[in-house]
Amino acid sequence: MDGLVEFKTEDGAVVAVEAAVEGRPGSRLVARGDGTVQAARTFEGALEGVRAAAESALRVFRDGALRPDGVEIEFGVKLSAETGAIIAKGTAEGHLVVKLTWSPSPAEGPEPTAVS
Repeated sequence: MDGLVEFKTEDGAVVAVEAAVEGRPGSRLVARGDGTVQAARTFEGALEGVRAAAESALRVFRDGALRPDGVEIEFGVKLSAETGAIIAKGTAEGHLVVKLTWSPSPAEGPEPTAVS
């Protein structure tokens, strides 16, 4: 079920997101009268696993033999009241887009000409 979940940031600000509200056997999240659920983690804590996954993916692509000049990684992230952030599936498979870029080598300038 999707609903509104409030995450608090480490500095106390409230971030409200439309998120998946999970139903685990034997537990039940309690919503306020407006249907909003309080998240079990801070906003930063919820995103920690996704940050770690991004760092690992960057290491794989930067440290390999390809040596790209730029690496762009796109995760679909789904927020949950209980588990925090998870990498969401975009299709039947997991959602992860990786773009590697290389800049052309600087072109050699024109040969210097002799001046008499």
